[in-house]
Amino acid sequence: MRWSEQFVELDKKVHNRSSFDCGEQELNIFIQTQAAKHMAAGISKTLVLPAVDALSNGMFPICSFYTITPTSIERKTLPKALSKKLPHYPVPAFLLAQLAVDVACHKRGLGKITLIKALEKLWGITSQMNAYVVIVDCLNDDARQFYEKYGFEMLSHQNGKDRLFIRMKTIGGLFG
Repeated sequence: MRWSEQFVELDKKVHNRSSFDCGEQELNIFIQTQAAKHMAAGISKTLVLPAVDALSNGMFPICSFYTITPTSIERKTLPKALSKKLPHYPVPAFLLAQLAVDVACHKRGLGKITLIKALEKLWGITSQMNAYVVIVDCLNDDARQFYEKYGFEMLSHQNGKDRLFIRMKTIGGLFG
């Protein structure tokens, strides 16, 4: 499957959500049944990288997607070296809530591309709304290793998932 050049907002009239399969049921269910509802409710924003070629029904398969939302974290969850200079109220953050690549596109570097585009999008948002870190909740060890490879660090372990973070200052070094 060949993918287009730009991520666009999920549009359930254009993007074929039902055919998406990344190999992780939780992520498949999210894009197929929840992402559009969350966008309509103003909870999060999901951006997709559609395939170049449409299906017979005129809709475009989704090659990869990411979902972002603002959030906050308690300063005490950050390493002491970072938290000592922060206020005692919740610290603004972005949550990279979902990121997945369809199995038809695995092993082609699309996970890295999707992560870079998500971080670039979040960096662009900081011109309007600041955040101190981007956090991710990892479904499994493979996901944790993927994010750690790109500079994310352990924040905590909760609800059976590792929560990682990367500072916006670090992201700014890439895109600023």
